[in-house]
Amino acid sequence: DKFIRQYMPLVKYVAGKVSTGMPESVEFDDLVGFGQFGLLDAINKYDPDKNVKFKTYAVTRIRGAIFDELRELDWVPRSVRQKSREIEDTIVDLEARLGRTASDAEIAKAMGMTESEYETTVMKISGTSILSLNDVWYSGDDSDHMSIGDNIESPSSLNPDVIVEREEVRKVIIQAINELPKNEKMVIVLYYNEDLTFREIGQVLNVSESRISQLHTKANMRLRAKLTSLRKGIF
Repeated sequence: DKFIRQYMPLVKYVAGKVSTGMPESVEFDDLVGFGQFGLLDAINKYDPDKNVKFKTYAVTRIRGAIFDELRELDWVPRSVRQKSREIEDTIVDLEARLGRTASDAEIAKAMGMTESEYETTVMKISGTSILSLNDVWYSGDDSDHMSIGDNIESPSSLNPDVIVEREEVRKVIIQAINELPKNEKMVIVLYYNEDLTFREIGQVLNVSESRISQLHTKANMRLRAKLTSLRKGIF
């Protein structure tokens, strides 16, 4: 109980970050409650021999528990989820043909949209993107899950004897982050590595919070597309 009380501020902190961009129907207190399950899971499964700080491990588990519960609630409208997948599939096909990162203009054209229509579509999706970025992409044993977010936050904390598949995914994620357009890469790094909120990142880049949410969504879809390509054996 003492350990739980000690780390409750961490649960609230993670819940606060997750709540950014969520619809009003998602209550902060509910996110905190979901996060508590993750904290308990972290306490029960933490292995100090893996050379990862408890706080780093706990953040991953807390966030994972929150997103697991949100997926169960399935609050994302089907039409929004479908459009997000269409964009990701378009990025996969385009970049396979081009052999490089596709521009917004190229993505829009491939989807039969103007750039303005594409930007509007991304804005509609932006409230859901935080879920996708924390999807688990590789699952070995129960303590060896890996998400895009995990790699951004602590790329040096991976066990040196990880299996080949996990290492391959990690390399693709890091490469994909490095290939992001400058502003998208900065948003990802500041949000996951420096723990800034969308509002704070907006102040750094001198743009609105909604624009940061949009950039975060674009980066997320590009990263997911890269992982989809990996699964299809393109990389």
